[in-house]
Amino acid sequence: MPDRPNILFILTDQQRWDTLDCYGSPIWPGLTPHLDRLAAEGVRFNHCFTPQPLGGPARACLQTGLYPTQTGCHLNDRALPPDCATIAGILGEAGYETAYVGKWHLATDPADNHHTRPIPPQRRGGYRDHWMAADMFELTSHGYEGYFYDTDGQRIDWEGYRVVRTVDFGIDYLRGYARRGPEKPFFLFLSILEPHQQNDLDRFIGPIGSKEHHRAFRTPGDLDGLEGDWQSQMPDYLGCCGSIDATVGELREALEAMGLADNTVIVFTSDHGCHFRTRNSGYKCSAHEASIRVPLILHGPNFQGGDVYDELVCLLDLPPTLLRAAGLDVPAAMAGSPLQHLADGGEQWRQDVLIQISMSQVGRAVRTPRWKYAVRAPEESFTWFDPPAAVSGYVEVLLYDLHTDPHERNNLVRDPALADARRELAAILRRRLAAIGERIEITPAPAAAGSGE
Repeated sequence: MPDRPNILFILTDQQRWDTLDCYGSPIWPGLTPHLDRLAAEGVRFNHCFTPQPLGGPARACLQTGLYPTQTGCHLNDRALPPDCATIAGILGEAGYETAYVGKWHLATDPADNHHTRPIPPQRRGGYRDHWMAADMFELTSHGYEGYFYDTDGQRIDWEGYRVVRTVDFGIDYLRGYARRGPEKPFFLFLSILEPHQQNDLDRFIGPIGSKEHHRAFRTPGDLDGLEGDWQSQMPDYLGCCGSIDATVGELREALEAMGLADNTVIVFTSDHGCHFRTRNSGYKCSAHEASIRVPLILHGPNFQGGDVYDELVCLLDLPPTLLRAAGLDVPAAMAGSPLQHLADGGEQWRQDVLIQISMSQVGRAVRTPRWKYAVRAPEESFTWFDPPAAVSGYVEVLLYDLHTDPHERNNLVRDPALADARRELAAILRRRLAAIGERIEITPAPAAAGSGE
């Protein structure tokens, strides 16, 4: 068995952090026993954020360790550049067997649509050894049937609940790996579509019975009193999350049965959260906590003991973390930092995270332990096809004091008493953006009484 750890990366789509019991005040107590156990035995990060609350851009971050604007994947339907260094490519060159199962969302660009077509090897982000995926899984499947394409580009049809079947394909890969008596460690990226809504039906699809079973949910404070569609959609959303939890239990049982558990690092997280159309007409693409905050649990060699970290971490920290876990050097170009530094205590950790926002707007935001500060480009100042660096003029739109207003109900951006705080946050934001090639001007919000947004 290889000395270097195996890596199992489990990514869900649009899953709120407060669907997990271990984060406290869950929407449905008792929904996630397997993930709670994973956290109790591993390491949990209380404040993890996506760099971009939109599927394609967030996935590009996870594969490259770069901000979406650095790869050109700042919108959906932007393919990863073929010459872009990826974690799969780096691990593969270092002797890992690389495998991908599930939703990809990084093969299509405006000139070449792979939404429902086989994804050619050069558009697979360096995953060379095993492939069972679809680019836009929402278009090749529904809740109880669908199809993937395999390594050879052959269509593989399946039936059964989508979460379960996706994970089944991941377990099938692990069984084959174990049977071969491998000499290489594996890196399996398992990308589950749920709890993302089914786009063509415009609703979430939980296991049959979810609407009845989860109808008496706890309303999160950030949704309470706002319109949106959480009242009707939350039961199925929770059903999706419960199914995900059950399959995490099945994955761990499979690893144990195959003798792979002790030497496998497991990562569990999501690409972004969900605000149920309370902040804009969609489910994400805003600077609010419900959009940008995600669960993050690591388990396995050097990630054990139930430690909990309150520092601000980011999905961009995961590629460096995995490379360090594999004993590899981290490319200087990567924007994040290995999470092992938190345990080592040898490096001062960041005090803010940068968020880029697209689709609903061209926006930028910074999140500190106390503040949420966001700016937006006026729509008349850009086109969606402009390169991000070409958008330079922004206006202040959001300021929340998270110490007194954790549910972000009182927008203080026009409060004259907080002008100094806004100037300091604007300076942080400009500095963070300049480091990745964006130089912006920010127009202050006019002084007036604050109002909710």
